[in-house]
Amino acid sequence: MSVTLKRFDDAPYEQQCEATVIAVGADGVELDQTLCYARSGGQAGDSGTLTLADGRALPVADTIYADDRRRILHVLAEGAAAPQVGDRVTVRIDWPRRHRLMRLHTCLHLLGSLVPAPVTGCSISPDSARIDFDLPESTLDKADLTERLNTLIQARTDVTVNTITPEELAAQPDLVRTVGAAPPGGAARIRIIEIPGVDRQPCGGTHVANTGEIGPVTVTKIEKKSRTNRRVVVAFA
Repeated sequence: MSVTLKRFDDAPYEQQCEATVIAVGADGVELDQTLCYARSGGQAGDSGTLTLADGRALPVADTIYADDRRRILHVLAEGAAAPQVGDRVTVRIDWPRRHRLMRLHTCLHLLGSLVPAPVTGCSISPDSARIDFDLPESTLDKADLTERLNTLIQARTDVTVNTITPEELAAQPDLVRTVGAAPPGGAARIRIIEIPGVDRQPCGGTHVANTGEIGPVTVTKIEKKSRTNRRVVVAFA
């Protein structure tokens, strides 16, 4: 069984790489390695292009995981001609779009640190992001959250990536903020995102290197989704 090398884990700022087509199917194109983040954890999948040796650029509309979550599939835009197995391609991500996703994903880590309640879900698109909290009472205020969130952003704190073992995570269950979420089973090391003094938790998404890179944001909406659920939506100011 093939496994796609996920270069975005260690190189979120890298914008292109060379790869080999190892499978082509109705669901997408599989490469031996990729920079394209596969849709997961609430974060949208990357778009971009696969450029063949003859210069033809095949548009990638989305990036997803195969059912086994070990392989990554590049979903071509409707009507695009598929490459052949063995073709060498240059993978280029839509960097402005990816960077917005990185900024908003990191922003949600900051936002989550401001609300002392379990997280029940999130969604990150290039223009806005939302996070759901298990919060029965309406105790949140848009203006207050916006001010405190921008204060954390303006502190310009470095964002670090480390790993721990499953055993170390089991000994620190409070690190997992999202209800019902768990890192992939069978992993020898689990990826930890840390914003010192603010947030530390397992996360497989892409993030900026410093909170100041997020830029000004505003909390645009706080919704009551159910008796015990409050949804907070944030967007670039």
